Amino acid sequence: MIESGAAWTTSAYAVVDVEGNGQRPPELVEISIVPIEGGMIGPPKSWLVRPPRPITAMARRFHRISDEDVSGAPRIAEIASDLHAALDGAVFVAHNAGVDLGVLTRELAGFQPVEVVDTLKLARRLLPGRESYKLGALAASLDLADGLSPDLAPHRATYDAMVCARLLERLATPGDGKTLNLLELLDISASKAAVLPAADESAATLF
Repeated sequence: MIESGAAWTTSAYAVVDVEGNGQRPPELVEISIVPIEGGMIGPPKSWLVRPPRPITAMARRFHRISDEDVSGAPRIAEIASDLHAALDGAVFVAHNAGVDLGVLTRELAGFQPVEVVDTLKLARRLLPGRESYKLGALAASLDLADGLSPDLAPHRATYDAMVCARLLERLATPGDGKTLNLLELLDISASKAAVLPAADESAATLF
């Protein structure tokens, strides 16, 4: 059971990033899930997924995943049990979480998160005054990609999920002995005031 008022480190988190095929509505082509337990970031689990429709040229330019890359990948139904095992019972975390959550709740039968934390909204509230709150901009300014494998690339699910996990850790533990609790994270994530500015919106929905 999740205790919302407890320190954030007492809950389990599944930090998620998805890449889609650019169709409307988007269908999954890649997903990465990074666990956080006891405040410690664990190793990512990542899957390529073969969608029922082709990947659009715009989506390919964004994440560089081609139809050939996913031609031998499983359909989402074939990995559904693995995804549920990685997600169920954990707080769902993503950057601009509504986008990733929308894809998963459409694609993964029976999935509903127990709680949702949005690192975009957290960053806009806790790091005011920045020119951009895109994940890439925050990763660069906060050195969130330091030490990651050079094989990982921005706009691929594993890189983005790892950076998002590090962003959550940074925001929830700001220093000076201060630690946010889960209730504070959830309250900020539920806020309607912290939304994407128009300049960032297209990049967050390029699936």
